[in-house]
Amino acid sequence: MNTTPENTSLVVMGVAGCGKSSLGQLCAQALGLPLLEGDDFHSAGNVAKMRSGTPLSDDDRAAWLDALAAELQAHPQGVVLTCSALKRRYRDRLRAATPGLRFVFLELTQEQARERVAARPAHLFPVSLVASQFATLEDPRDEPGVLPLDASQSLQDLGSAVVRWVRRTATPSLETP
Repeated sequence: MNTTPENTSLVVMGVAGCGKSSLGQLCAQALGLPLLEGDDFHSAGNVAKMRSGTPLSDDDRAAWLDALAAELQAHPQGVVLTCSALKRRYRDRLRAATPGLRFVFLELTQEQARERVAARPAHLFPVSLVASQFATLEDPRDEPGVLPLDASQSLQDLGSAVVRWVRRTATPSLETP
């Protein structure tokens, strides 16, 4: 039985290596929602830039965020999106596309992120860019509809916390699991 509130859309966010893709996949399955992998919407130019170790600028991210906002709007029945969403204005761009949008913020240390990124050498994102992600990150914990979670917890524990949060909150809040 799916007891997910109608029109539930959420973004699993955080720096590279925090586990967005793994948790997003688990949450989408548990909540019966489609999954959008944010990295799939980067332009070829953005991918080339990241692969070369060059951080993306706000200008680089603008078209990407517009594409993600359009994807959110194309899923009015709800969706799980994985997206770094590092700055408040990025999150606000996504919120404007989908009122009531929630964010799951996966927190970890820079060292933990470096270790995780280094463990996945085939990924488009090199270890050299981890520091730039932390430099860009604007803490979302004081924003509405954000669930901060310790990314070092087990995937199952993280998934359970998200599902509980979504199912007990019909509208975004600062409530934690």
